[in-house]
Amino acid sequence: MFAIPHLDIPPLASAGGTIRLPGSKSISNRVLLLAALSVGHTDITDLLDSDDTRVMLKALAELGCRIEPQADGALRIHGVGGALPVQRAKLFLGNAGTAMRPLTASLALLATRHGGEFELSGIPRMHERPIGDLVDALRQLGCPVTCLANEGYPPLRLGDGQPHALQLEQPIRVRGDVSSQFLTALLLALPLVAQESDVAIEVVGELISRPYIEITLNLLERFGVNVRRDGWERFTISAGSRYASPGRIAVEGDASSASYFIALGALAPATPGTDGITIEGVGLSSIQGDIRFVEAARLMGANIAGEANRLHIRRGTWPLKAIDLDCNHIPDAAMTLAVMALYADGTTTLSNIASWRVKETDRIAAMATEARKLGASVEEGADYIRITPPARPQDWRAASIHTYDDHRVAMCFSLAAFNPAHLPVRIEDPKCVAKTFPDYFETLFQVCATPIENIPVICVDGPTASGKGTLSAEVAEQLGYHLLDSGVLYRLVGLAAEQAGLSTAEPDLKDPAHARRLGELAAGLRVRFEGQKTLFEGRDVTDDLRTESAGMAASRVSSVAEVRQALLGLQHAFRQLPGLVADGRDMGTVIFPDARMKVFLTASAEQRAVRRHKQLISKGIAANIDGLLADLKARDLRDISRTHAPLKAAEDALQLDNSGMDIEQSVQQVLDWWQGRTAFSGS
Repeated sequence: MFAIPHLDIPPLASAGGTIRLPGSKSISNRVLLLAALSVGHTDITDLLDSDDTRVMLKALAELGCRIEPQADGALRIHGVGGALPVQRAKLFLGNAGTAMRPLTASLALLATRHGGEFELSGIPRMHERPIGDLVDALRQLGCPVTCLANEGYPPLRLGDGQPHALQLEQPIRVRGDVSSQFLTALLLALPLVAQESDVAIEVVGELISRPYIEITLNLLERFGVNVRRDGWERFTISAGSRYASPGRIAVEGDASSASYFIALGALAPATPGTDGITIEGVGLSSIQGDIRFVEAARLMGANIAGEANRLHIRRGTWPLKAIDLDCNHIPDAAMTLAVMALYADGTTTLSNIASWRVKETDRIAAMATEARKLGASVEEGADYIRITPPARPQDWRAASIHTYDDHRVAMCFSLAAFNPAHLPVRIEDPKCVAKTFPDYFETLFQVCATPIENIPVICVDGPTASGKGTLSAEVAEQLGYHLLDSGVLYRLVGLAAEQAGLSTAEPDLKDPAHARRLGELAAGLRVRFEGQKTLFEGRDVTDDLRTESAGMAASRVSSVAEVRQALLGLQHAFRQLPGLVADGRDMGTVIFPDARMKVFLTASAEQRAVRRHKQLISKGIAANIDGLLADLKARDLRDISRTHAPLKAAEDALQLDNSGMDIEQSVQQVLDWWQGRTAFSGS
C-alpha cells in the first residue's frame, strides 16, 4: 500500500494476466453486522481488508462483540443475538458510509429498547453526507436521535440512556431517491425488534440503487430473515424474525472493483503471450448489482465471456463505442464508464446518477473536473454527465488527478495512462484506495506492460557510507517506486558464499574455477526489498548485511567479473512499473545508462566515518573511528581502481555533497530535482 503524496503512472501499452479481487465492501460490512447481530458464531472467509471493514470491526469490538481470527484464514464473529452488551459508546467511523448508516439504525433501535446511548462521528466529509431521511425514519419509530452539529447530518447521538417503547404499528416511510443505504440500514435493523408483529417499510419516490437492496435481501435470507417485497415500494419483516448464523459464509469478490479491470481489458491491447484479462472471485452468478457493468462494457465494445466465479475480457471494438445509458442499476461502477468514454468514438451520456453527488465526494463534479484536465469536453447536470473525448491524440494532456479522498476517483483515472498520446498520469493521494482495494495499484501494475524505456529509473551512486542506501529507500518510498540496493546484492553474494563454504579472500577470487562458482551462486540469489529491509530466501537479513565484514566481502566480490555478469540480469529485472530507484556504485554508468536521472552522492571520508561510527554504536557494535576511516579510504581506493566498472560519477549525474545535510534535506533535494524532470513540473 502506497503511503505517498502522489503516484506517477507512466504511459501504459498493454495488459494481460489474472487478477484475484478483494472481497466486496458492500457484502463485507453487511455480513459483519449481520454476524454480530445473530445468535451463534459465524466464520467469514474472503472478507475485504480495507479502511471501511476495519472501521466496522473496531466499532463491533467496542460494542462488545468478540472477534477471533481462525487458523484457516476465516474471521469468527461471536454474535450478541440482538442484545446490547455495551450500553454506552462513542464510535468514530471515518468516512465509511457502509458502517455509519446501518450502525445508526441498529444502535438507535437497540438503544431505544434497552436504554443505551451512543455517539457516532466521522471525518469532516462524513459530517457533510446527509443522513436526515434515515434520522426521520428512526424518529417515526420513537427513537431519540439527536444531530449534534447540523440537523440531518452526523455526528449523531442515538438514545438517551432510558428505555422507550417503539412505535411499530404504522409503516415506516423512507425516501428512496437519495441513498439506498438508508433502506438497507432499516432492513438490517428492524428484524431486531419485529418479535411481536410485522414491521413494514414504505418507500417514498423512486428507489435508486436497487441492486444494493437485492444484496441486502439476499444476505438477510442467508441469516434466517425473509422479507416480503411488494415491488420496490413496500418491504415487510415478519413477526418473530430472528437472526441466526449460517455457520460459515464466503464474501464474493467486489464487483465494483472488477469494473476497473473489465475496463482495462476492454481498452488495452492484450500483452503478447496473454489472452487479455481474467478476473477471479466474481462472475456472472454474482449477487451484486454492479456485475451488470458487464452489459455496459459490452455495449461499448468489450469482448467478455463469463462463468459463475470468473470473467474473461479482451479488447473488441476499437475505438470503444459511445453510449447513452441510464446507470441507476450500477451507481458505483458507472464511474468507470466515464473513463472508458475517453476512449470512445463520440459523446457518452451517463444519466440517473444523482446519488454520485452525496458519496465520498460530489462525484459528478469530480469526474467532470478531472476529465477536463485530460483534454475531454464535459457537460454535467444534476443527475447526468456527458463526456466527449479529446478529438486527436495530440489533444490529450498530462494531468495531475485530484482524488478528493475518494477511492473510486483514484482507481478510475489510473486507466487514463493508456492514452494515445503516451503521456503519464499523476494520481494524487493514491492511498485513498485503501477504502476498498488497498493493493489496487500493485495489482494494476502486475497485469500492465509498457516498453522498458517508459519505466523511469533514478540512479543514486556514490562511495561507501555516503548515505545512498538510506536516501534511495526514502526517495523510493516517497515516489511509490521499487528499490534496488545493488550494494546489498554484493553483500548477499558474500553472505551466501559464507553459508556455502566458499571463500571471498582476494587470493581465492583470482582462481577462475572459484570465480565461476561464485558467479553461479550470484545468479541464483532470491532477494526482495521491503522498504529498508532485505529478505533473502524469505528471511530478514538486513542486520547481517550491515556489518563491516559484510561490506568488505562485498567490495572484494564486486571485482569478480563472473559475479558482476550474473547480477546484471537480476538488477535489470528490478526495473518494473511504476518506476525504480537504484543505488550503488555503477548504476548510472553501467547498469542503467539510460536512467531518467542520475545522482552522485558523496561526503568527505571523515564525515562518512563519523556517520558509520554512530550507526554501529547505536546498534551496540563496538567500533573505532580511526579504523573506520582507514577502512573507508582503502575501500574508496579499491573501488576507484577497479578494472571493471570503477566508482565514478556518470557524465550527466547531478552532484550532491551531503556532508552538511541531514537525510531529510538530501531526500528533498533529490525529489525537487526529480519533480523538475517530470511532465508535472508545474504542479
